Amino acid sequence: MTPRPDSRPFSETSPRPVRTGGRDEDAAPAAAQGAAGPKGPAGAADPAGGKPAAKKTAAKKTAVKRTAAKKTATGKVVAKKAAAKKTAAKKTAAKKAVTGKVVAKKAATGKAAAKKAPAGKTAARAAGKAPARKVAAGKAAASEPVALRQDEPLKDHAPNWPGARPPAPRRSDDAPAGQGVGRAAALDPGERQRLLHGSHHDPHTVLGAHRVPGGVLFRALRPYARCVAVLAEGVRAELHDDGDGLFSGVLPLAAEPSMPSYRLLVRYGEEPGQDELETEDPYRFLPSLGELDLHLIGEGRHEELWRALGARPMTVDGVAGTRFTVWAPNALGVRVAGDFNCWDGTACPMRSLGGSGVWELFLPGVGAGALYKFDITRPDGSHTLRADPMARRTEVPPATASVVEESAYTWHDEEWLARRAERAPHQAPLSVYEVHLPSWRPGLTYRELAEQLPAYVKDLGFTHVELMPVAEHPFGGSWGYQVTGFYAPTARMGTPDDFRYLVDRLHQEGIGVLMDWVPAHFPKDEWALARFDGTALYEHSDPARAEHPDWGTLEFNFGRTEVRNFLVANAVYWCEEFHIDGLRVDAVASMLYLDYSRESGQWTPNVYGGRENLDAVAFLQEMNATVYRRCPGVITAAEESTAWDGVTRATHHTGPGGFGGLGFGFKWNMGWMHDSLEYMVREPVHRKYHHNEMTFSMVYAYSENYILPISHDEVVHGKRSLVSKMPGDWWQQRADHRAYLGFMWSHPGKQLLFMGQEFAQGAEWSEAHGPDWWLLDPAYSAAGDHQGVRDLVRDLNRVYTATPALWELDTDPAGFSWIEGGAADDNVFAFLRYAADGSPLIAVSNFSPVVRHGYPIGVPEGIPAWREVLNTDAARYGGSGVGNPGALKADAAPAHGRPAGIAPTLPPLATIWLVPA
Repeated sequence: MTPRPDSRPFSETSPRPVRTGGRDEDAAPAAAQGAAGPKGPAGAADPAGGKPAAKKTAAKKTAVKRTAAKKTATGKVVAKKAAAKKTAAKKTAAKKAVTGKVVAKKAATGKAAAKKAPAGKTAARAAGKAPARKVAAGKAAASEPVALRQDEPLKDHAPNWPGARPPAPRRSDDAPAGQGVGRAAALDPGERQRLLHGSHHDPHTVLGAHRVPGGVLFRALRPYARCVAVLAEGVRAELHDDGDGLFSGVLPLAAEPSMPSYRLLVRYGEEPGQDELETEDPYRFLPSLGELDLHLIGEGRHEELWRALGARPMTVDGVAGTRFTVWAPNALGVRVAGDFNCWDGTACPMRSLGGSGVWELFLPGVGAGALYKFDITRPDGSHTLRADPMARRTEVPPATASVVEESAYTWHDEEWLARRAERAPHQAPLSVYEVHLPSWRPGLTYRELAEQLPAYVKDLGFTHVELMPVAEHPFGGSWGYQVTGFYAPTARMGTPDDFRYLVDRLHQEGIGVLMDWVPAHFPKDEWALARFDGTALYEHSDPARAEHPDWGTLEFNFGRTEVRNFLVANAVYWCEEFHIDGLRVDAVASMLYLDYSRESGQWTPNVYGGRENLDAVAFLQEMNATVYRRCPGVITAAEESTAWDGVTRATHHTGPGGFGGLGFGFKWNMGWMHDSLEYMVREPVHRKYHHNEMTFSMVYAYSENYILPISHDEVVHGKRSLVSKMPGDWWQQRADHRAYLGFMWSHPGKQLLFMGQEFAQGAEWSEAHGPDWWLLDPAYSAAGDHQGVRDLVRDLNRVYTATPALWELDTDPAGFSWIEGGAADDNVFAFLRYAADGSPLIAVSNFSPVVRHGYPIGVPEGIPAWREVLNTDAARYGGSGVGNPGALKADAAPAHGRPAGIAPTLPPLATIWLVPA
């Protein structure tokens, strides 16, 4: 992987620092680090100017020789010998060191020469009196290399750490810092331990720059570094090494209202200038998340949550970087780990922002494309490495890291968006082509799909596509229904901007985009949402409510405001950030009922003693109300298979059961799908006994705003493809297939067809290879049969879109009237559809394999003649060619209770549409 020079501690070409598995045997205990000098214990200097303790030497009892203590950033005291006589000529060169000059003592002459330390480079340490270690003149002492523990890989972000404890940084080599840099009081041992262990709730109070009496205290946490220097106000000052990767020092900078601007010079190499990195200090920046954001998050009302949480590139005080934020209210601490710090988050602890449960850290130099996760310290002290729940981009599965994302896409669908809300969706044509993106044309990227899919869908006349799967998921075989990246388009086919390009191209071709959305449950992967901060956070705390009994997943805790906020904002996110035109919400029934797939004793009634999940009801109402308010023209559709009252009723309208409507725009008509297919799979001779299965849907057709789905669920797992469900030989199967599509397109409600069914694919769909496009290859002998069915679908959509009677009054009983609904022995169904202006269309389906000549059909009076606009038995579709080529004149003979009638020929296993001539 290419190194990031603005953020990684060393380059790929330079030697890697190694890590230690524990403390050095001879190292002083952590509690004593700030109170012991290189020659033993010494009196600690008071930062406020208190007197240091005097120490008598063991060799000579001399009253005139005292040890003077000087305050420093590490709390150690650098002792220097006082001359027997008070000589003003021999004084410390500390002041010159602060101004960027180092006094080096010449061994031969005893004279001092001042030398400027160039900014940004390591300065030579002064070889003064009582050095901590003897070093060559002008060179810094090199630390001994330490060993790497074999059970701690340098970079392994995919699994969690088995030992739940991050690797330990290098220890101090007790080398002195530049002269003139004071030492700070030692950190409290407990606070030091919390900082190093990743359980400190506010590392900014310890790290960074802070005003203290006499100057500014600088403290940095840089594991594996050999030295750290501060570059401030044109000077360079090397900090003291406190061990465990901590460096500190006090600089006597002038008192000012604001902190001085500074940078850190971090050296990882053994020699001065080797593997040095000049960088900003993350701990000099104030929180960039405002009080309003935190207030809205706490209330669960942040409708643009993706702008507040997650990884967001930004510029703070003129410094470019990325702000990391995550909601983990029960964590003892959170750190950021990524490819910019070799997946060791020790140096990047985050701060807790009050009682919001949000942790925040701005990392300078980290930009778009960086990989990251959150190292969370759980309440029991163990660690877990987690992907970002709000990540807007991920690695390609099976890799699991989150990716810092910044969109650079420019949209070109202004015309589409402006036109989208002009007409209510339930009063407009809506014909949906459902697409499984990875398998529609296997191997294509989003951008390659954008060059093929819009043209194909437009040619067939569909008004919308429904895409699955969109949100990131670890297992491709789940078809996207076990989501781990709720805010990230799947990386299998490209970047988020590549997905935007696909949506944009569809819009430019006049095609709306719906997507499958899965807010009911999530998988148990240990790197994702399950027990995210060590507690049941996104899932319910009651195991009986958390575990989904059917799918081995966890159900969201819809009663928690932050969780509802996470999902509601997610719905808005797809519509606003990716211009999605609608959400098909999966598994709504499993959300609505507490006893869904649970036996007696396995569930607890709600506060009213009922089986309704009141929390889920409130969530769905809030989601729909928010989406419809913020995103004009967008629709939501529920996959709901029960008789729940008011799925598509407005949320503020209370129904007979006492509930307000759920607020969806549409509901999948699962009852129609099951009933009609039960009828079609039977031999025609037996269909008369199941005639009501085709007519029953009209009993409840106007109770909701319906979509008639033949979806992916109906053509997998042994259910067979649509054409293969039909009885008889190949000709009869195709004829039934065509007749059924004609019936479906003319039935009240919108329609949805899964890919492959538009050309009568015989095999079940598989995500492994997608539709059998080879069936349309002219070299295949039966290609014409499949091409004929696709030609029919094209004509169905063309006539449908051009005929308001087929869609304008879909939700109004005035738009439908039976002509013949009881001809069970004939297997015939005939009905009228009306447009808002009264324009009619007659649909007649003959589901028997016999031709019915001169079949009487009652028609409205005042229309002298009718003509056939569609016939599924036409020869060009692969049919027998039986039809009504001329005008059908109405006569005065009453039929079906109407004053006039016509007598068309009904083709075998076919549907015909008639309109006024």
